[in-house]
Amino acid sequence: MTDYTPPKVWTWDAESGGEFAKINRPIAGATHEKPLPDGKHPLQLHSLATPNGVKVTVMLEELLAAGHDAEYDAWLINITEGDQFGSGFVGINPNSKIPALFDKGTGVRVFESGHILLYLAEKFGAFLPEDPAERVEAMNWLFWLQGAAPYLGGGFGHFYHYAPEKLEYPINRFAMETKRQLDVLDKRLGEARYLGGDTYSIADMATCPWYGSLIQGSVYGDAATFLDTASYKNVVRWTQEVSNRPAYQRGRRVNRVWGEENEQMKERHSAADFNS
Repeated sequence: MTDYTPPKVWTWDAESGGEFAKINRPIAGATHEKPLPDGKHPLQLHSLATPNGVKVTVMLEELLAAGHDAEYDAWLINITEGDQFGSGFVGINPNSKIPALFDKGTGVRVFESGHILLYLAEKFGAFLPEDPAERVEAMNWLFWLQGAAPYLGGGFGHFYHYAPEKLEYPINRFAMETKRQLDVLDKRLGEARYLGGDTYSIADMATCPWYGSLIQGSVYGDAATFLDTASYKNVVRWTQEVSNRPAYQRGRRVNRVWGEENEQMKERHSAADFNS
C-alpha cells in the first residue's frame, strides 16, 4: 500500500502510468492528419495483433479457409507511435482503439472487435450456429468475453505485469477475478466442446486470443504460473484445439510486430504473404 491521496480535481500527467501511459489520453479526436491507406480488397482492416486484433484476423482467415470471398487488406496501426490518433483512423473509429474495419462494398465502418466478428458472421452467413438455441449460447459467450476481457487485460495484466510498481491490493483483486473467470470457462467447457455448444463459432475466436494466450503462458510474463492456469483442464483442452487450427495460426501473425521473426507479419494483402 502507498500513502497516495487523490487530489480534489484530477489532472492528467502524461509521464505517469507505466509502459503504456503515452498511448492513451483523457480526450477524444485526432491529434494529427494522417489518411488511411487503401488496398485492392473490399475489406480494409486497420489493426494490431493484440488479442482484440487477433480475434478479427482469425475470423477473416477462417472465412477464407471455408471458401468465402473474404479477401482483405490488413494495415498496421502502431499504437505505441500514436497511429490510432491519426485523422483517418479516428474517422473509422472515433474511440481510437484497434481494430477497425472499413467495408468498401457497403461503405460502412465497423468498430469494436466483437461487433466486427458479428458483422462478418452475418455478412457471410458463417461461424454462427444454425440451431437457434446454440446460436443464442454462442452470443451469450461472445458478449461475456467483451465484458470479461477488460478485467483480464486492463485489470490483472496491467497491475501484475505492466504497472510501474507492484501493488498488493489491485493484483489480488484482479487475480481473484481472473481465476473466477477461468473457472466460469472451465465449467462451461466441461459440458460442451466449444463455448456455443458443438459448433466452433465467433465466441471461440473472440475468447481464445485472450484466455487461451493466458493458458499458454504467452502474455503477462509468468502469469500462467502465478494463476495456476494448467489446473483448468477443460480450458487447456479447448485452447489446444482452437489455437491449433491453421486459420488461427495464420490469423495470430497478421499485424504482429514482436516476438519471433517468423511469427511476424506487419501487413497482409494476400495469402502469399504468409510464405514471404
